[in-house]
Order: sequence, then structure tokens, then C-alpha cells
Amino acid sequence: MSNEKYLVKHRIVISQFFMAVLGAVIISTTSWWEGSGLVGEALFSIGTVLVGIATVGRLWCSVYISGYKVKKLITTGPYSMCRNPLYFFSLLGSVGIGLATETFVIPAVIAIAFALYYPYVISREEDRLASVHSGDFENYCKKIPKFVPSFSLFEEPEEYKIKPRIFRKRLIDSLWFVWMLGIIEFIEALHEYSYLPAFFKLY
Repeated sequence: MSNEKYLVKHRIVISQFFMAVLGAVIISTTSWWEGSGLVGEALFSIGTVLVGIATVGRLWCSVYISGYKVKKLITTGPYSMCRNPLYFFSLLGSVGIGLATETFVIPAVIAIAFALYYPYVISREEDRLASVHSGDFENYCKKIPKFVPSFSLFEEPEEYKIKPRIFRKRLIDSLWFVWMLGIIEFIEALHEYSYLPAFFKLY
């Protein structure tokens, strides 16, 4: 098995391991900017904005793909602006969570990890779509950028049929960024009141 196939096949395990390591770092560290005023507050505020955009964006994507992800080629709504909007919004949310720690190091690590890993995932998913939808997907790729949205291409239908049961399940996946903000704030409070030791500080 090639390295690319291994990474994609074990995506969930790899992601969980990365999140566990990152969580351990967040629990055991504090920010140099915490309590210093403008820098820390600005980082947290920007992170909150990104988390908000990501949450709404992922919900928006879920409306379109719930129950149709492979069976139907989705080319409207967020998928009219880029081919992988769900991953785009996930990146915004992940970096936003990193910024909410009031550090530069953690969001940088998240962005680098995403840039190194997710191109493999996206490539494999697009190969699968190409095998199912062949010429339609090829034409779609010629018009629509892979990752960074082009707002000038935006199109949406007057009506769109969704599958409520599947969409409801997607809601939980879309809200975990918001939950993470609350967890980070709780960890910060534990550090502030010395209930949880911090072994070093990150910029």
C-alpha cells in the first residue's frame, strides 16, 4: 500500500491522534499573550470570527451534500465556488480554534498539518468522483477551482431537496468548532485559577 493510500485509509485515526497530541499541548501550556491586552484579545477575536464562518459554512455545505455526496455531483451553492468547500471551511475553523488559544504557534501547526495531509484526502475523493461521474466531473473541474472559492462563480437553485435525517446528523459535525471554543476557554480558566498546571508558554 502506498503512503498516500495509507494516509487516506487511516484518516480518522490520524486525525484523532493529531487532535489528542494538540489537546495535550493546549492543556499543558499557556500563551505569552494571555492577559497582556491587545494581542491576546485580537487573536481570540479573530479565531472566534473564523469559527463562526466555519460553522455556518459547514452547515451550508451539509445542506447540499447530505445524502448526495457521491451519488450526485453537487455543483451549486458552495460547490459552485470551489470543489472542496467543506474542507475550506474546516481549515478556517481549525485555524480559528488555534487562534483562540491566543498563540501563533498552534494555528501555524494546524495550518501546516492541513497543508501536508489534506491534499491526499482531496485527491482521493476527487478520483472517486471522477470514476463515478466521469465527463461531468471533468467539465466541473475545468470551471471550478479546487480549494479557494471564487465568489464570482456563485450559483444557487430556487429550490433544493434535502434529506432531514442525514442533515440532522451532520449538524453535530458542524458544531464541534463552537464546542472547542468553550473547552479552550474552560482550560484557560483552569490555568488562571491554578487548578491546572502549565509547564511552558507558547508565542
